Amino acid sequence: MTQRSRTASALILAVSFSFEASAAQVQQNPSARAIMEKVSQMRKLAGSEAVVQMSIASGDGQIREREIAMATKLYDGGKTEKRIYKFLAPSEIKGTGVLVFDYETEADDIWVYLPALRKTRRIVSSQRSQSFMGSEFTYSDLNVPALDDYTYKLLQEEVYAGEPCWMIELTPKNAEVAQSEGYARKTYWISKQKYALRRGLYYDAKGQLLKELKADDLQLLDPKEQRYRPMRIEMINKQNGRRSVFTSKKVTFAPAANDEYFTPRYLERP
Repeated sequence: MTQRSRTASALILAVSFSFEASAAQVQQNPSARAIMEKVSQMRKLAGSEAVVQMSIASGDGQIREREIAMATKLYDGGKTEKRIYKFLAPSEIKGTGVLVFDYETEADDIWVYLPALRKTRRIVSSQRSQSFMGSEFTYSDLNVPALDDYTYKLLQEEVYAGEPCWMIELTPKNAEVAQSEGYARKTYWISKQKYALRRGLYYDAKGQLLKELKADDLQLLDPKEQRYRPMRIEMINKQNGRRSVFTSKKVTFAPAANDEYFTPRYLERP
């Protein structure tokens, strides 16, 4: 074989190996959309009951504490997750409740009951960017957005809190979605092992970093389906220094949670 032939063969072999490596990388990493579809599925428990401590810290360090009873349950073959939040303390907001029907492919239904007014009001889709009970979380932050409302881009892989993650950029498909959700784009760190959100960055309409989410202490609540839930989630407002933390004190896997919990009538019970 001549020197020219050997060189050509080496180039062909190198290109072949490079192509095979690239193909293997593509096969190893699912698409960003496929990852988020799996996240949407894996975050849902058949049912759960919990007591949650909510701490709201102002920019100057003052802290307000809230205690919440929470329950969730899946309906419609897992396509709808219903959730209820009932505030237990302090006394001035005791009895306040939030009921959420989190749909897979359509706008969610959200109701808020205020005992002082003895009135239940509905949160429409255009109000999803409103604060959840004075915290740095919005109603949209606590729900899974409809997958078709966003486009997805796999940015890179990165380790977060010792766990290999995919970094995925989410961009609203139109101005209406952006306004409803309250963000121009988001970047998520998704655990490659658990398909769970570990960290999030949220950008405002001007493209400036607005908030950072951290989800920690993930616990396996449904071993059969390998479903995890973070026991602590923190939202930090990077523009005003405020932060809010949800800490789950008691969590029970409860697929047989009482259906009556997830009704507007129960929401209004004292």
